[in-house]
Amino acid sequence: MKKIIELKHITKSFDEEVVLDDISLDIHDNEFITLLGPSGCGKTTTLRIIGGFEHPDCGDVIFMGDRINDEPPHKRNVNTVFQKYALFPHLNVFENVAFPLREKKVPKNEIKQKVEEMLSLVMLNNFANRRVTSLSGGQQQRVAIARALINKPKVLLLDEPLGALDLKLRKDMQVELKKIQKSTGITFVFVTHDQEEALSMSDTIVVMSEGKIQQIGTPTDIYNEPVNAFVADFIGESNILDGVMLEDYAVKFAGHIFECLDKGFNKNEPVDVVIRPEDVSIIPVHEAKLCGKVTSVTFLGVHYEIIVDICGFKWMIQTTEFVAEGEEIGIDLHPDDIHIMKKSKYSGMFGDYSTYSEEAYELANPGGEVEE
Repeated sequence: MKKIIELKHITKSFDEEVVLDDISLDIHDNEFITLLGPSGCGKTTTLRIIGGFEHPDCGDVIFMGDRINDEPPHKRNVNTVFQKYALFPHLNVFENVAFPLREKKVPKNEIKQKVEEMLSLVMLNNFANRRVTSLSGGQQQRVAIARALINKPKVLLLDEPLGALDLKLRKDMQVELKKIQKSTGITFVFVTHDQEEALSMSDTIVVMSEGKIQQIGTPTDIYNEPVNAFVADFIGESNILDGVMLEDYAVKFAGHIFECLDKGFNKNEPVDVVIRPEDVSIIPVHEAKLCGKVTSVTFLGVHYEIIVDICGFKWMIQTTEFVAEGEEIGIDLHPDDIHIMKKSKYSGMFGDYSTYSEEAYELANPGGEVEE
């Protein structure tokens, strides 16, 4: 695919604190790319540098082959939709969407045609004469998107635009945004801390932490083949154990040797072993290599989330099969359930669910004491 934007060795600091640390990224034509990470990881700063609202301390921003570091936002063929939509409360829906064209002195007939086209795209055909203050949050967002798209930018930047919406509306808008992106062919650069949003909408996900890019890949690649413990933990739930790669296709962890599908590691190399909770099967104790005691069971509608203590390590298992708290169970793993990662600075920081029940209790009972 054709490159639209190239970020080359971008570094940015605020008050001597490094927010972006030598990041490089290619963004392609007709791509839905998501910058994903926790607060403070640098994703919004990256977006603002692309939009021209911040300038990098070092590095280059290349737009369709031209360096645009010094180009102001209004001269870039890029528009932005922020979490706060910045609509004009004194104007109706039609005039909010028409505003960029009126600023450019576009003829009235052309304005009418283009606004109607945009309102149809965001499914607000019958809302043209409504005041924006009378609209729901989701409808206001659609107006903001229509206004941002009416000039047909090459790139649309979206800075956590779904953050203010309730859960059902967020899910609906995830589907709508993807449809809009596909129908317009405009490159979308989307910022979020929500893993589900990133997985459900994106062609490409860029996982960020501490001002660095940790991994770039498709949603499937990021989920199934995380490069380190941070990515494995941040994208969904993961059991992450210390292991040793004995040789190609053979790894030892939790006191046992397991067949896996990984190769290319040094013999006896220490590694991180990732096992997703949905890949763990429950079997009778007498048939299992690994056995433990269930310490908590949470019903989540479509499945149970079970924490089981195996030799002092608390595993999470997601299953449709009910087991009781206190029950002894065995678990079974197939070679394709086991993913091997090289050790990193994040090794040992994630993957054990010893504090999971206490955290859940604190969330459900803010200010309350955790019972022993």
